[in-house]
Amino acid sequence: MLLSRRLCILPSATGLLNYHSVVSEGSAVASHQTSATPLPYDQLPGDWKKGWSSLYHFWKKDGFKNIHHLMVENYQRFGPIYRETLGTQNSVYIQHPEDAAALFLVEGIHPERLRVQPWYEYRDFRNKRYGVLLKSGEEWRCQRLMLNREVLSVSGMHRFLPLLDNVGQDFVRRVYSQVERSGRGKWTADLTNELFRFALESVSYVLYGQRLGLLQDYINPESQEFIDSVTTMFHTTSPMLYIPPRLLRLINSSIWKNHVKAWDSIFNHADRCIQGIYSSLRHRSDNTYAGVLSSLLLQDKLPLEDIKASITELMAGGVDTTAITLQWAMYELARAPAIQEKLRSEILAARAASGNDLAALLKRIPLVKAALKETLRLHPVAITLQRYTRKDTVIRNYMIPKGTLVQVGLYAMGRNPDIFTFPERFSPARWLGQESTHFRGLSFGFGPRQCLGRRIAEMEMQLFLVHVLENFKIETNRMVEVESTFNLILFPTRPIQLTLSPLSLNSSEGHS
Repeated sequence: MLLSRRLCILPSATGLLNYHSVVSEGSAVASHQTSATPLPYDQLPGDWKKGWSSLYHFWKKDGFKNIHHLMVENYQRFGPIYRETLGTQNSVYIQHPEDAAALFLVEGIHPERLRVQPWYEYRDFRNKRYGVLLKSGEEWRCQRLMLNREVLSVSGMHRFLPLLDNVGQDFVRRVYSQVERSGRGKWTADLTNELFRFALESVSYVLYGQRLGLLQDYINPESQEFIDSVTTMFHTTSPMLYIPPRLLRLINSSIWKNHVKAWDSIFNHADRCIQGIYSSLRHRSDNTYAGVLSSLLLQDKLPLEDIKASITELMAGGVDTTAITLQWAMYELARAPAIQEKLRSEILAARAASGNDLAALLKRIPLVKAALKETLRLHPVAITLQRYTRKDTVIRNYMIPKGTLVQVGLYAMGRNPDIFTFPERFSPARWLGQESTHFRGLSFGFGPRQCLGRRIAEMEMQLFLVHVLENFKIETNRMVEVESTFNLILFPTRPIQLTLSPLSLNSSEGHS
């Protein structure tokens, strides 16, 4: 009964296969680890005895921005498992895939990941409902099942694919117009803001069924404010993972004030979009798919305020995350022209075989999907994947007590030569070979608590690369190395200048 309840949460056959992989790999790990008496929790290596002193040294090392690099150093210093306390946060860190499998094996039917305390504090401060991202227990499970059917199922994907494709085509048209204006036959720019606009346009269209017009020359100031607010929200969240947000609230810290202002703007933007949906629903005369929010409202199976809260969280999480990943992907492809050409050949063959069938097209581009997985290996959106243990658990022959926060170091895993051969190389083909990839590609999480917006993000990024690569050559200065900085997600430390050159100068519309 427990197994059947768990499997009903997994959204796809892939999830089911991964579950069996967890059972087999996790059981093997557990068997190996329990061959000797487990060592006590207090014998874990690491700096965990002086939380506030450690936080001070962490701050002195600019840890709020370099935490991903410091994690790599800690793994090199302490080994594959270590314990760390920073301020009020105590965690056990692991990075090997088999250890991640052991962790997921005991996550239960109500898995819990890191509580992003400043997000709870803001909602309590403003008396707003928690969305499914912040909920827990049976209430989380019931609402998550409903939302899974809407945004993670195959039928859900087929509904929003045309919307994402439409935005991708408009981005191509915008690039052609910029090329024409440049008078140089190509367009060179830092595409950060352009990609943010593309991502917001895409996620807004899927969630609200409305275009915001962000791929035009003039951008609505309210939409630009939303983009800026999401960036500020991420930036101010990072320090409050270690410093209690309630303390910053009591002293009226600028970090707290800016965090509140950013979330206020995010919720106000969502409210405006939702009001537009209400208006359009009253005048609808057909059954055309009008986005996730409309579908949920028409089903009338979730409380209105819960729908609004979850949709707002999806909106906030669906801009910077995909925009930055696409920027990293274009950067890596520009530095690897041979790989870029292989992707382009695959796309052209898939287009010829699939015609206008978008689902069939996406089934025929495994290398494009692998390029995105490889991008997320090198530049993961989240540098760790977290779970609170649901019972006493043995990992690496250490007894981890129930309720402990265990974090899988995704950035460190991706850079570990014991896990990935030549980890510094951008090599999408590594995901298509004979090597096992189980629990090595965890950028969207795993199991019932995996990223709710996963399918939207994957389809959005895959279609973006399809449209861009079949129309443009991507170039950059290959001698310029760009590092990353942590602001809850990994951002480039400097602007990335990219050049887009049309493959056919005689076309103003391209292949889209």
